[in-house]
Amino acid sequence: MKIGVPREIKSQEHRVGLVPASVKEMIAAGHEVFVETNAGAGIGYDDKSYKEAGAHILGEAKAVFDIADMIIKVKEPQAQECKMLREGQILFTYLHLAPDPEQAKGLVNSGCVAIAYETVLGPNGKGLPLLAPMSEVAGRLSTQVGAHYLQKHIGGLGRLIGGVPGVKPADVLVLGGGVAGFNAARMAAGLEANVTILERSPDKIRELDDYFAGRAQILYSTTDTLEKYAAEADIVIGAVLIPGASAPKLLNRDILKTMNPGSVVVDIAIDQGGCFETSKATTHNDPIYTVEGVTHYCVANMPGAVPLTSALALNNAVLPYALRLANKGWKAALAEDPNFREGLNVCFGKITHKGVAESLKMDYIENPPEMAA
Repeated sequence: MKIGVPREIKSQEHRVGLVPASVKEMIAAGHEVFVETNAGAGIGYDDKSYKEAGAHILGEAKAVFDIADMIIKVKEPQAQECKMLREGQILFTYLHLAPDPEQAKGLVNSGCVAIAYETVLGPNGKGLPLLAPMSEVAGRLSTQVGAHYLQKHIGGLGRLIGGVPGVKPADVLVLGGGVAGFNAARMAAGLEANVTILERSPDKIRELDDYFAGRAQILYSTTDTLEKYAAEADIVIGAVLIPGASAPKLLNRDILKTMNPGSVVVDIAIDQGGCFETSKATTHNDPIYTVEGVTHYCVANMPGAVPLTSALALNNAVLPYALRLANKGWKAALAEDPNFREGLNVCFGKITHKGVAESLKMDYIENPPEMAA
C-alpha cells in the first residue's frame, strides 16, 4: 500500500503522522511511504531522516494526497485537505466530528473512508487506545497551564499551585476521572495542590480512591457537588468525554459567576465541543479569554504544545493499527475487529458512527454496502 504523510497545517500544529521510525516499520512490512517535505521539521525530523528511513519526499501536499492509498495525519483535515481526498481513499487521523459539521460535510462529499483515532475502542470494548496517549498529555498539560495562568501578572489571582508552609495551596477541581482527568489530578496532587475529582462511575471512583489514597478527594458527581466545589476552586479542569459525541455542558455561566475573579478553567474536552457552557475553541497563538472574570483556556490541540513528546507517544499507539490497515486493507482489518470498526466515522459518503451522526443530526448507516468484501 502507498502511505501518505502530509505536513500538518492547523495553526501551531507541529506533530507529524509518522515519525521516521514508524516509516521504517511500514517499509519493512512491504509498503511505500510518501512524506511531504518538512512534515517533521517542527519536531526535529528533517527530510534527510525520512529518506534514510526509506520514504519518498514530495514537494507539496497535493502530490502526497494524489499518490497515497492511505493518508495518516494527526489533526482533522482542514477544508483544503478535504478537497484533496478522493473516493475510497483511507484517512486515518483524529477527526472530532461531533462539533464540526463543515468537516463532516467535506469528508462525506469526498467519498473517502475516514477512520478516527478517537473512537477506536480497546480490547473487550474498553478504553480508547488511540486517544489515550494524547489524553495523558493533555491531562498533564492542563495542570501546567492552569498553574501558569494563576499568576497575577497574566491576570490570575496570584496563588501558587502548591502553596508554601503556612499558606494554603490552590484548590483544583477535576471533572471526570478518565485518562485525561486522572493525569490532570495526578500532576496537581504531585504539585501538592488540594485536589478534588468528580466522577460518576462507581468502579472508577474506587479505582481513583485506591490510587490516590487520600492525596485527592474523590466524590460522586452531582449538580450540588459541582456547584459547591467549583465556587471554591482556583482551577477547574474539564475532562469529560463521550466517545464520538459532543461533550456534555457541565459548568454553566451561573456556576462560573460564583468563582473567584482570576481563577482558571481549562477545557480538555474542547475538541468535542467543550464541557463548559462558556467554552469556545482557541489556539496556541491566542490561548485564553475571560468570561465573568474567569480565565478560559480552551486550546483545541493542547498536545501540540509539546509536539515531540506527543508525536512519539501517538506513533507508539497508532503504528500497530496503521500496519493492520496497510497489510490487510481497511475492509478486512475492520471486519475482523469490531473494536477497530468503531473508528470508522465516514465511508463512501455515509456517516457510520452512531454518536457522530446523532451529534451532527445526520443520517446514520451502520453497514454501508461498500464494506462488503
